[in-house]
Amino acid sequence: MRLLMLGGTEFVGRAVTDEALARGWEVTVFHRGRHAAPPGVADLLGDRTREGGLAALEHGEWDVVVDTWSGAPTAVRDAARLLAGRAGHYAYISSGSVYRHPRPAGLDERAPLVGGSPDAGQEAYAEDKRGGELAAAAAFGDRALLVRAGLILGPGENIGRLPWWLLRTARGGPVLAPGPRDLALQYIDVRDLAAWTLDAAARALGGPYNLVSRTGHATMGELLEACAHVTGGTAELRWTPPETILAAGIQPWQELPVWVPPGELHETLHQGGVEKAFAAGLRCRPVGETVADTWRWLRDLGGVAPLRADRPVVGLDPEVEARLLGAL
Repeated sequence: MRLLMLGGTEFVGRAVTDEALARGWEVTVFHRGRHAAPPGVADLLGDRTREGGLAALEHGEWDVVVDTWSGAPTAVRDAARLLAGRAGHYAYISSGSVYRHPRPAGLDERAPLVGGSPDAGQEAYAEDKRGGELAAAAAFGDRALLVRAGLILGPGENIGRLPWWLLRTARGGPVLAPGPRDLALQYIDVRDLAAWTLDAAARALGGPYNLVSRTGHATMGELLEACAHVTGGTAELRWTPPETILAAGIQPWQELPVWVPPGELHETLHQGGVEKAFAAGLRCRPVGETVADTWRWLRDLGGVAPLRADRPVVGLDPEVEARLLGAL
């Protein structure tokens, strides 16, 4: 199999590239040159946001294209149009954010969507991803696979959610643990996303798939206890009711990554319908494996996670945490 990876040097793109190489595929990586391409790939440079930036893709044929773009939909439109006659399948890594809020628990790929246009410039994340979907589908039709990923964790994460919890528990001492302890989570390990995407594209699957674990694949307790265990066991998890955390003005998801309290937002982020992807072969590894491998990767980097400049920094200020723990 011949894979063209549009962006293959960070997190999701790198995981897809590594998985394809492990399978013995021929891999071409098209990127802007901000990070080194993995060894073993054909390396093409270009900036798809600039006029003439796709020149390096004007020749060549591939069985599968995987595109992780999250900016202006026009970049997906132009790449997909250019490649439609020379590539067999186009997998666009989209997001569950393309669904309208609120999304009641259990809704599947038929849930209402936000607006979007393949001809739009960069707007908001959800609309950009929906526009990218429409661009891929317009060029490739039923040869377009729309991978609507949920929360993505695992080695290489450049958003900082799981790395923040790992580094916090590594510091030890009392840790503000947002409850309830048995709160169900829904996420996907980046390597499981990569494996399923390549399998699905090789099988010529098309259309939208919600790609995330079943709700309750792990709980908040299991996630944080795994973090505390792999980082040395000196962290003391202080489980705190959601009402207490919210009353203190602490923001779910942003200041306490991964966590949102029970309610409408939890239904949207952690209770989506996923049976279509599981019927198509999705398998999700245990949370302990994801946590341990992410900690190993993070330690190899000296405990400093690479973060995307275009995303806000996540995590709770230590002074805010200390004040609330003291009050408790």
